[in-house]
Amino acid sequence: MNIFGSGKSSGEEVKKKLLLLKPAIDEISKLSCDVDVPAPQGGHPFKDFQAQLQDGLHLVKKLERLSSFNLYRRYRYGKQILKIEKNVNDFLLTQGVANLIVDVHKLNLDFKNCSELSERVEEMGRHIIESVNAKFTSDASFNSFMLQQMSTIQLFQSSIDGLHDTAMDEQSTSICNSQIPGIPGFVVGLNNPVNDVKQIIFQDEVNIIGVEGMGGSGKTTLALALCDDLQVKYFFQNNVVFITVSQSPNVMGLLEIMWDKLIGAGRPDFQSIEDAHNQLQKNLSLKGNRQTLVVLDDVWSRSNAEQLLFDAKGYKTVITTRQDYSIPRTNSSHVYHIPMLQKADALSLFCFWAFGQPSIPETEDEYLVKQVEAVCMGLPLALKVIGSSLRNEPQPVWENAKKKLSRAEPISQYHKEELLDCLESSIDVLDDEAKECFLDFGAFPKGRKFNVDSLLDIWVHVHGMEWQDAFVVLLELASRNLLNLTSDPGILAGISFGCGCELSFSQHDVMRDLALRLARQDNAIHGKRLFMPHKENGIPRHWLTLKDQKSTAQFLSIHTGPMEEQDWCQIYFPEVEALALFFSAAEYCLPKFLHTMPKLKVLIIYNYNTKRAILNGLAGFSSVTHLKYVLLQKLIVPPLYESCRSWECLEKLSVCLCEGLGNMNLFDNAQALKFPKFVEMNFDHCNDLEELPRNICSLTSLERLSVTNCHVIQKLPDDLGMLRSLRLLRLSACPSLSMLPPSICRLQQLEFLDISLCMSLKDLSMEFGQLSKLKMLDMNECSGLKMLPKALANLRCLKRVICDEDTEKQWLTIKASSMPNLTVDVVEERFNLDWLDD
Repeated sequence: MNIFGSGKSSGEEVKKKLLLLKPAIDEISKLSCDVDVPAPQGGHPFKDFQAQLQDGLHLVKKLERLSSFNLYRRYRYGKQILKIEKNVNDFLLTQGVANLIVDVHKLNLDFKNCSELSERVEEMGRHIIESVNAKFTSDASFNSFMLQQMSTIQLFQSSIDGLHDTAMDEQSTSICNSQIPGIPGFVVGLNNPVNDVKQIIFQDEVNIIGVEGMGGSGKTTLALALCDDLQVKYFFQNNVVFITVSQSPNVMGLLEIMWDKLIGAGRPDFQSIEDAHNQLQKNLSLKGNRQTLVVLDDVWSRSNAEQLLFDAKGYKTVITTRQDYSIPRTNSSHVYHIPMLQKADALSLFCFWAFGQPSIPETEDEYLVKQVEAVCMGLPLALKVIGSSLRNEPQPVWENAKKKLSRAEPISQYHKEELLDCLESSIDVLDDEAKECFLDFGAFPKGRKFNVDSLLDIWVHVHGMEWQDAFVVLLELASRNLLNLTSDPGILAGISFGCGCELSFSQHDVMRDLALRLARQDNAIHGKRLFMPHKENGIPRHWLTLKDQKSTAQFLSIHTGPMEEQDWCQIYFPEVEALALFFSAAEYCLPKFLHTMPKLKVLIIYNYNTKRAILNGLAGFSSVTHLKYVLLQKLIVPPLYESCRSWECLEKLSVCLCEGLGNMNLFDNAQALKFPKFVEMNFDHCNDLEELPRNICSLTSLERLSVTNCHVIQKLPDDLGMLRSLRLLRLSACPSLSMLPPSICRLQQLEFLDISLCMSLKDLSMEFGQLSKLKMLDMNECSGLKMLPKALANLRCLKRVICDEDTEKQWLTIKASSMPNLTVDVVEERFNLDWLDD
């Protein structure tokens, strides 16, 4: 090392290390003196080391004050700094842990006449030894870094507090935080979440704070950090209790522990859980304004949470859970969703477990490391487990791990047991129907958002569920953090009409891999589900074993790149009811085995290329006669009138981000649209859709029609009023739409109308008041609508209007004169580019 050139930078590094170690060493020395640990011959090692740390800090301060031209002293101090750094590392690797263990054994000897205390000290010694030994490796640099990061002081403090706790129990009450576990040795990304939750805790009106997130997201670590936070300790005067509840808790035992910690001696013999709760509540109320924080960690049910909740002045509870609904909702409760780690923090945590340092070593393949780390998507448990599984492994093992992870396969037994099995416990608590639904998530590619209808219609048509029941299951899975739900800007009116087009779902890659893994247990080839886990160049080799055979699969998902006719092999799928084709290509040929699917009800063709794809191989459509739901995404739509003549059972068609629609006049012939069961049609972001076909008005069974974000459509069919069953009409974000046909006033079943962001609309017909069943009207950002017709006062069923400030006063006048129960909502401007991710 160049001492002249690097003295200050070296000094700064040593200063950081000394400042990190000093509080711990000071506390250990103090605690050792407090319990009268006899000093060994030659003095106490921690006292001596404490003095060295103080000398080192003094020396660093001297170096910082030196002029850059004082070369002699810079050289002299530089050598001394090198020596101090060596002494620090030597102590940490040799004397520090050894002397700490010696102190524990000496404490044990001092308490040998007291069997109970002796057992506590022995347990403390075992805990420290196991904690240290478990983390040691043959890598000396890793051991040094690990010892700097691990909370030795917390291990020691926890055990010493236990000794004090016993003594104080005999006299008065216990110290509440005596058995709080230590924070993991290396943590990142906690500052913001801890500060966020602290701000909630310190609010007078909040008594229950729920911290929710998927398994392995760091909820317990966050809770432990809160308990260890100096502001929290000061605010609650050290009255902090940490209780691990778990999936199947002994509630009576937990209540007894809470009595011991919160009330102290004199615990009565509780007759029941209810009796224990009542007596605890009574005694907590009698304690007056005593600031107390109780952390209930790993709660799985609301009933368990409610049995452990109490209401007293100054009493607050933090609940950590995987399920949102486990948190009781009251006026004094607040829910905090723990975020995934940011990219920089995630990479640091991954590198710590993979390399023993918070960055990628120069000797490693940076691109490969980041590819593997990215699979974890910021989930702390995944970063730890996958990083640990690859520690000290050569590059070929890393390459193989990357391939396995892309196929949702475990890379090691440790990965399977510590991550996938851990997360599987979240699935075990589901009922059979919800479990079956969860397995279907494995069909959808990673890292993308999908409309919930694509999932709900599979559950309806393949699992035989009612739409409302399927939606309830979707909400349950979301509340358990097994998926994420996001909505388009605006209101979620469609849900009331059995339409989920305003909602999208996504999933964490780890959860998707879990779904795929569990689905495979059914039988990877001959089960109810046959899923291709990631993009392949052609059919996977193990699928070729099905060539010229019959598959029993009911749900088939295929994820490829460009496909030509010769790339497909002939497989028979007589039982398939749902087919999902995901690809990224500018041209794609449909599989030749499409004609072998006589039971096919749900067809999803989803292209996520930057360009829209040309679709070939349409001949197979003619043999598909039982289709009920079709989703087409980012395609150059072929002449649909030729392809869909056999779809007489079709109930729903969704066309998104497609081109080639033109003005759709080709539909206007006598044979084009004979869909007697058709109930829903959606066109979204179809940027060359100029007008809807006139023949659409013959679909008298149609209940839901959405034409959204179609920027060139200028008019609707004149006979739109013939859709006598229509209940929902969404025309949002069609800026060129200049008028609504007068016949719209004949839609006697219409309950929801959305004309938001239709800036070219100039007026509403005077007959608009004839929409006798209209309940909800969204006309936000209709800047062309200046004057509202008086006939709107005749909309007696209208319950809610969404508008902007320009029309608010007119609606309030109508409300005051004839609609006292009308709700008028003024919303902010909507601006959303999420569709660009699709």
